[in-house]
Amino acid sequence: MKKVTAMLFSMAVGLNAVSMAAKAKATEEQETDVLLIGGGIMSATLGTYLQELEPDWSMTMVERLDGVAQESSNGWNNAGTGHSALMELNYTPKKADGSISTEKAVEINEAFQISRQFWAHQVKSGVMHDPRTFITTVPHMSFVWGEENVNFLRARYAALQQSTLFRGMRYSEDHAQIKEWAPLVMEGRDPKQKVAATRTEMGTDVNYGEITRQLIASLQKKPNFALELSTEVRGFKRNDDNTWTVTVADLKNGEAEHNIKAKFVFIGAGGAALKLLQETGIPEAKEYAGFPVGGQFLVAENPDVVNRHLAKVYGQASVGAPPMSVPHIDTRILDGKRVVLFGPFATFSTKFLKNGSLWDLLSSTTPSNFMPMVNVGMDNFDLVKYLISQVMLSDDDRFDALKEYYPQAKKADWRLWQAGQRVQIIKRDEDKGGVLRLGTEVVSDKEGTVAALLGASPGASTAAPIMLHLMETVFKEKVSTPQWQAKLKTIIPSYGTKLNGNVEATQQELQYTSEVLGLQYVQPQTTGAAPKAQLKPQAQPARKEVADIAL
Repeated sequence: MKKVTAMLFSMAVGLNAVSMAAKAKATEEQETDVLLIGGGIMSATLGTYLQELEPDWSMTMVERLDGVAQESSNGWNNAGTGHSALMELNYTPKKADGSISTEKAVEINEAFQISRQFWAHQVKSGVMHDPRTFITTVPHMSFVWGEENVNFLRARYAALQQSTLFRGMRYSEDHAQIKEWAPLVMEGRDPKQKVAATRTEMGTDVNYGEITRQLIASLQKKPNFALELSTEVRGFKRNDDNTWTVTVADLKNGEAEHNIKAKFVFIGAGGAALKLLQETGIPEAKEYAGFPVGGQFLVAENPDVVNRHLAKVYGQASVGAPPMSVPHIDTRILDGKRVVLFGPFATFSTKFLKNGSLWDLLSSTTPSNFMPMVNVGMDNFDLVKYLISQVMLSDDDRFDALKEYYPQAKKADWRLWQAGQRVQIIKRDEDKGGVLRLGTEVVSDKEGTVAALLGASPGASTAAPIMLHLMETVFKEKVSTPQWQAKLKTIIPSYGTKLNGNVEATQQELQYTSEVLGLQYVQPQTTGAAPKAQLKPQAQPARKEVADIAL
């Protein structure tokens, strides 16, 4: 009996020692200057900037999945468009007086030029390699039919010709010419149908997942960078010195927890960014809510289809439908092969990430953001109707939509693919209660110790300018120093200037980045004017903008 008692006592002591050791390990803190939450293109881009600007800073990146670039940045989870407003008609809305607004298009194009310069610099510096693996020249086209839409595209083309960023765009209403540009779009189409198209040769298809992997692989070669995969953030605590203690769990080691103490925290977790921002407890987070929208694409891999389509062709949203419904049929280069995607078709799930939880939407709803969400739903009934109609689509409905852009499509050539989740920003508004916010938004505390990126459009294609803006917000003093200014101008030669309006600078930037990135460069030629547009003032106020899921 005494032996049994002694044995049990020894086991108890041993278990207690193990427990105490586990607790001690859980309370151990690793320290880092910068904590990057999320292994996507935003964290990778910010980390790459900071590595060059402050090479002595230590950085830690944590990612919940077992690899980087597996959510929104993954090539199959987005449309891979180098968004530069060359073809996206929702960036040039028609105003109430009938004229075309180009401000957003110019802004989007300027932003993409920054991304091109950033990527070119990384290639020249050896951070990235073989640009053919992540960016390819694919012409960008807009295509519409019907007199009203043709009239709109004429006016859009004419308006964009006032900007140096859109030189080289071509316009046609000729069936034969458009067939030469995009044969699948025109074959089998009624020859009497009134159509129009614009085409810009220097469009791009981009694999943001490959960019992310290359940037992070380069960071991993640095002694002051650590990547922790299968690591989930469990909590935030602000310390008295304005640093943060972030508790994380190792999902492959019994969810053992440890703490990371960081001077600055960036939350670049895609759809999960809102929930994590709320968990920090900063007052700025109370202003926001989110609504998840997913997307599906039809995919063709048959060489008979794929080899006869080399363009990204964007259409016009149907009457009464929001801009997110803009369909497009795109050439993509994924996993080293060429495919064609058509969509997106909106889907609904309460998950904020493709690999998220069905409780995401409910758990992000708080007393401070519940009414703004209700107000947005009431004020955007066209969006609600659109989402309901999309969820109800059958396979035949989706195929009918495809045939509007590819009249001779065969069902056997296409399969349905579930792409990523996007979380639309809803922000509290004093007048309306709540409004949908377009684009992406950097949210930070007033001290500049924590920041998150919310929103979806235009997303990954403008990661470089978005992270540049973030640094200007949270590292104001650093950005203003001569050292940072000089380095930023090395990374982004046009930093601090506008390309729009400067023909020589625009041409120089496009030619240089095309050469480094292995892209086609076409010297812009003077193009003939399109027939004069006959736009009429709208009888009602111009349709209000609706957020774009940017798939």
